Amino acid sequence: MFARILLCLGALLLALPAASAKPVVSDVRLGVHPDKTRLVIELSEAPSYRVFSLADPARVVIDLPAVDWSNGAEQDGVGLVSALRYGLFMPGTSRVVLDLDKPARVLDTFVLPPRGGKGYRFVLDVGPTDRETFLAQTRQPPVESKVPLPALAVSLPAAPKKGGDSRPTVVIDPGHGGVDPGAIGVSGLYEKDLVLGYGLALRDALLKTGRYRVVMTRDDDRFIPLRGRVKIANDAGGDLFISLHANINASKTLHGAAVYTLSENASDDEAAALAAKENKADIIAGVDLSGQNEVVSQILIDLAQRETMNLSKGLGNMLVDSLGQSTTLLRHTHRYAGFAVLKSPSVPSVLVEVGYMSNPREERDLRSPKHRAKVVAALVQAIDQYFTVQQAYR
Repeated sequence: MFARILLCLGALLLALPAASAKPVVSDVRLGVHPDKTRLVIELSEAPSYRVFSLADPARVVIDLPAVDWSNGAEQDGVGLVSALRYGLFMPGTSRVVLDLDKPARVLDTFVLPPRGGKGYRFVLDVGPTDRETFLAQTRQPPVESKVPLPALAVSLPAAPKKGGDSRPTVVIDPGHGGVDPGAIGVSGLYEKDLVLGYGLALRDALLKTGRYRVVMTRDDDRFIPLRGRVKIANDAGGDLFISLHANINASKTLHGAAVYTLSENASDDEAAALAAKENKADIIAGVDLSGQNEVVSQILIDLAQRETMNLSKGLGNMLVDSLGQSTTLLRHTHRYAGFAVLKSPSVPSVLVEVGYMSNPREERDLRSPKHRAKVVAALVQAIDQYFTVQQAYR
């Protein structure tokens, strides 16, 4: 009898991980039909869903429970869909964003049961329409499954309080994340994954010195809005904010790291274009920005921020000197542009582009632990120098 009870308990324990595991996505595909474009997401379980549209630019957004995307293949846009992206949006919620080539009406949404060796299939059809009809669709309530998703609660990682810790606080911001992959390298590597590795390595190196308190805007694959990243830095009482990114360019030969600090007057056309691209991260993730002020007008660049900008420029110069000792630098390495993520009024902030993922040789370097260690060591050296100078002026 006792042995039978143990067997039952063992079976229950073995079943628990499977029961609590996320639904697995086995395929994501788009198909073109004469009168519509069809999205199919194949899953191990029938999902709840929420579907809505956003304008300017035109998008259809699908929210699902948190799912495992590891088997989902990259999908190019076809038909009415110019681009498709998916990933974790907020804890508990995954998101799919369809960028539309032209206004499109959601014709149907439904879930098919397993059949013919295929799992559950979430299906969404969109058909062509005019702009007025599309705009009317954006004002309609979301289309929801019979068992609705929980209401979306936008939550940010809690910034730990300083307490009695007098050490400087360094906030590390790995760019992009979740539904926003960032740039895609020549090997298919996502920027969000590359820079998360650099961010975690920088965190570990700074903590190892014992001289700093470190806060991460994200330490996993999640989406954090641009304003949320600035808020985390401010709430944490940050003394420095370092945002990590990687770049791509139509030229496969362009290579080298670069450092950016805030200025409304961009240092060159490339810096302006990069800032414009990065500032669209919230749109890429399907965030409704209607009724929101631009980030530029949300945070006034007052006298306090002028001081912060001067400190940021000083750190930027130190980073250029330090990085130049161990890695290749882009020409005119220290650049200026209006990056939304650098607009904290009180935390000196820099954005570091570690290199170009569009250059096959440099992408290989960026992926190597040896190169990452060199870059991280250079960043730590510059951070040490920055705070040594600050202490001298106190």
